[in-house]
Amino acid sequence: MPRPPDPRPDPRPLTGEPLSIDLLNTRWIDAEGPHDLLDLPDGLTIWLAGDPQRIAFAGSAVTADARTRDQLLQARAALDTLAASPRPPFEEAARGPLSAVLAHGRVRHLLGEEGPRSVVEVDHPSWLPAWSAAENYLHLLGERPDRIRPCANPQCVLHFYDVSKNGTRRWCSMSGCGNRAKASRHYARHGQN
Repeated sequence: MPRPPDPRPDPRPLTGEPLSIDLLNTRWIDAEGPHDLLDLPDGLTIWLAGDPQRIAFAGSAVTADARTRDQLLQARAALDTLAASPRPPFEEAARGPLSAVLAHGRVRHLLGEEGPRSVVEVDHPSWLPAWSAAENYLHLLGERPDRIRPCANPQCVLHFYDVSKNGTRRWCSMSGCGNRAKASRHYARHGQN
């Protein structure tokens, strides 16, 4: 059976973040206005084919259908609430929605012929992307919750996980929001001459 063609290129300005942050970044704003990748006809297919997702869902029965999309939207809404305040204590209104997504899956630890291994089990394959994004967010919270950040540009809705050595990243990208901030400061100091 021939392999289906690759989806068109991902139109988002920031990709390559951890799975949970990548899901948050399926919404963005540019000069043309707000966008939502998951609202595009092939947006779910594009997202499922992205770098962290391609690895996470390889060999699974995940399909780009309405059920998978709805569950991803549920996970994204939960992550959006938590990303606004990614440090404890977490209010029930913020914890509850993510816990509801996590309730649809679990990790089973086994001892196989090759040694220990873990297997993710979900209620239905359509839950795998949403559950995986929620579980990834827990991992990031356990590692460095202070490194989960929104872009410092107040007009930007993107988030990132700061992996810089000194932990001082402020912008979703230096080529986008970072350069705009630098240019704005320059023009404020020197005028447009």
